[in-house]
Amino acid sequence: MSSLTVLFGVAGLLALAAAIVPKLVADRPFSVPLVMLGAGIGLGLLPLPAPYGDGWSDPAAHLHGVESFTQLGILVALAGAGLSVDRPFGLRRWGSTWRLLALTMPLSILLVAVLGHWWLALTPGVALLLAAALAPTDPVLAGDIGVPHPDVEPELARDNEIRFTLTTEAGLNDGLTMPFVLLGLALAGSEPKLDVSWVLVDLLLPIATGVAIGVAAGWLLGWAIFRTPSDRLRLAEYADGLVLLALAFLPYALAELAHGNGFVAVFVAAVAVRTQERSHEYHGVLHAFGRQLERLFVPLALLGLGLAVGDGLLRGLRVIEVLIAVVAVLVVRPVVGWVSLLGSSAGRPASLAIAFFGVRGIGTLFYLAYALNRIPVPQQDVLWRVGAVAVAVSVLVHGILAEPAIQRIERMGGHLPDR
Repeated sequence: MSSLTVLFGVAGLLALAAAIVPKLVADRPFSVPLVMLGAGIGLGLLPLPAPYGDGWSDPAAHLHGVESFTQLGILVALAGAGLSVDRPFGLRRWGSTWRLLALTMPLSILLVAVLGHWWLALTPGVALLLAAALAPTDPVLAGDIGVPHPDVEPELARDNEIRFTLTTEAGLNDGLTMPFVLLGLALAGSEPKLDVSWVLVDLLLPIATGVAIGVAAGWLLGWAIFRTPSDRLRLAEYADGLVLLALAFLPYALAELAHGNGFVAVFVAAVAVRTQERSHEYHGVLHAFGRQLERLFVPLALLGLGLAVGDGLLRGLRVIEVLIAVVAVLVVRPVVGWVSLLGSSAGRPASLAIAFFGVRGIGTLFYLAYALNRIPVPQQDVLWRVGAVAVAVSVLVHGILAEPAIQRIERMGGHLPDR
């Protein structure tokens, strides 16, 4: 039996699971990602033939595949997240998001990098790579607690501070993590270039370029979807969710070709499309199609991680590696996030929830594969073990606690921003 045959069989079972599991776990204290991670671990313990005979537990043998697949999942999730944002853009209205991006993310990266250097004896560059990979909250795995579609619950989508902030943070920090990864790669290289022109051109300019291209691409796509004079060409006249893929791929490609940040461009473009037309029923079509794709990517990503874990990815795992993963997810992010939100309009209950529920997932796997694809790192086994444990801890803890905790805060009225 070939490994390809096994993969087809697993893919078929996975498609069924993607349709059935969400209904089975509804109103239960565990999530679809948690179920699929556990299923992957169980499959990994079985003597299944691995592709190309490299084994499931060696990410170094599949870096290009891991990077490409996770990148695809992130792009689809960013487009869906941006289309779900119904609150008008603004410094004040998005205040909690800006605090998390400007304070929580860089401070968390700094603290985790220090811990990686101190506890794991990683070089400064490698420690920064690890910290940056653990930084982005994930728009895919956060989808279940993110903003629902406004056609279903318009007030919840617009005014729910917890869900809005978690969605917009996840939508932007996947792209804003890239400068820290590039800085880590530069420090880990044999001849780091850290002059002012490199910082401006390679680290900061791509973000501005991504925003500009995202706004332009979003305006053009929004015009094509909702405002084209011809009924035959106006995409909103057709119940076709494939337009979501255009929104995910075109801004990314344009931004990357212009040396911009593609992830930022996709989310900004999706928000721009939403801004042009907030109430059209076509948003429901795009939202449903996006959720279907996410329901496929989540099981695949978590199943793959579980396969690697069950097959021996964590072989050689040390207590200190588990400790730094747990501290990064359950201590550093909540504490720094809480401090960053002090005095914000979110209010105390919402601030606590926002700070705690920083879900890790596909973004961590992408940036680990991205970095290790570009520079050989002697301690890459350590990075994969810590990253895998961090994602597993997040899926377990956040998957069990997120929805019950947020629903309780919503019943108490603590999810609305202070006016």
